[in-house]
Amino acid sequence: MRQGEQLAAIDLGSNSFHMVVARQDQGEVRLLEGLSEKVQLGSGLDRDNRLDEETQQRALECLARFAQRITGVRRGNVRVVGTNTLRMARNAKAFIARAEQVLGHDIEVVAGREEARLIYLGVAHSLAANGGSRLVVDIGGGSSELIIGEGFEAVETESLHMGCVSFRQRFFADGRITEAGMARAVTAARQEVLSIEANYRRMGWTQAVGASGTIKAIAQVCEEGGLTDHGITLEALEKIARKVVKAGSTDALSLKGLREDRKPIFASGLAILLGIFRQLGITHMTVSAGALREGLLYDLLGRFTHEDVRERSVQAVMDRYRVEPAQARRVHDTVMALHRSVAEAWSLDDEALLDTLRWAALLHEVGLTVSHSQFHKHGAYMLSNADLPGFSRQEQAAVALLVRGHRRKLPLSALSEWDDEEREPLLRLCLLLRLACRLHHARSAEPLPPLSLVADGKVLTLSFPQGWLEEHPLTQADLEQEQEFFQSSDYRLVVI
Repeated sequence: MRQGEQLAAIDLGSNSFHMVVARQDQGEVRLLEGLSEKVQLGSGLDRDNRLDEETQQRALECLARFAQRITGVRRGNVRVVGTNTLRMARNAKAFIARAEQVLGHDIEVVAGREEARLIYLGVAHSLAANGGSRLVVDIGGGSSELIIGEGFEAVETESLHMGCVSFRQRFFADGRITEAGMARAVTAARQEVLSIEANYRRMGWTQAVGASGTIKAIAQVCEEGGLTDHGITLEALEKIARKVVKAGSTDALSLKGLREDRKPIFASGLAILLGIFRQLGITHMTVSAGALREGLLYDLLGRFTHEDVRERSVQAVMDRYRVEPAQARRVHDTVMALHRSVAEAWSLDDEALLDTLRWAALLHEVGLTVSHSQFHKHGAYMLSNADLPGFSRQEQAAVALLVRGHRRKLPLSALSEWDDEEREPLLRLCLLLRLACRLHHARSAEPLPPLSLVADGKVLTLSFPQGWLEEHPLTQADLEQEQEFFQSSDYRLVVI
């Protein structure tokens, strides 16, 4: 990334869509502009967890406005992430396809713990170093993230199923605010926090920090109402809760510092924060200007400066599950060489595709920690369901697919679930990884001979020095078997 170049981050939250545009300046992010619209995506989920058409249209109109602002931002400099609602929606894939058409940029859906990591990164970069650990709380529309971290590193991350939109629907659906409804909402929040309480209290923290619009709105009411000098206290939350209940309805809320557009979800957000304070014994919380979208910007900047957290995640998985590094590196180096030979002919020169192939090569044997039998399937399951910091759900799914398909039958049914423009490149990456694994079946440190790989449509021609295959009958037998697997995918492998 060039000095002064613009970058942007868009957060497709369950309550609001946010966008920030910034520029890179001496390794730091300088914010230029922020846009926010209350789309209330989470309210558009029906009983079957499908986004209704009215909500989709509202979201697409918002994204069209965002798209106009980032027209001049280079494609690789924009990150767009979906959170809880797009994790839940059964028709999220169809909506994302429409949204990507409007935006002109890819949309990632991130897991809850990855969302938490990014939130912490944004908060950490917006605060002065405190020399101790922080508890960061972010209340979103559909989920709430709680993180303990030190410096710029998140140490413990959790995403709980409670948000100001979902709680409004559960406890304040008709706009009425009753003492019983508030009590039920606070208790529900405490029940959610209970599952992590013991671990979080054991780890401890020296500072509690709140992020997100909901917590900022509560802090503003605390400060402008004269309840605190700065930030939020438990005593202030209790007083505000009594005032909210006394008002009786969201329409009747009249609190100094509370904006009109915040009224519908204020009671639910307040109940969640009060439940967190009570359950974790918090007495005071400061508020951060940074959150998910700022974290996205710094994470994006890190990828340009070779501090990609995904690389650390891959190495951590290799270490945790005792992947043999020498074999992983042999397969990695060979598949990279094969990729270079056919990247242009097979249209595989996209950086994201190359990353997917690299990671799959390094992790292809991760399933051996479970069992040698069907280890490719075990590995695919582990990678599909693990918390991998830095990875979106789509990235994890692509790596898992290649690991699943690196041996035995090709996963054609799994491939059929991918969109047309993604299916063929993934199949081609899978074929290359299979060849690399076959060539290193013997797990020998002996280097391979000079190879030639040529792609012509659906035909791959793999050439060896004269006489080499005859001297290595196991490799020859492996490749003959691989030719049969290629045919199942309508590709042909020629070995000479």
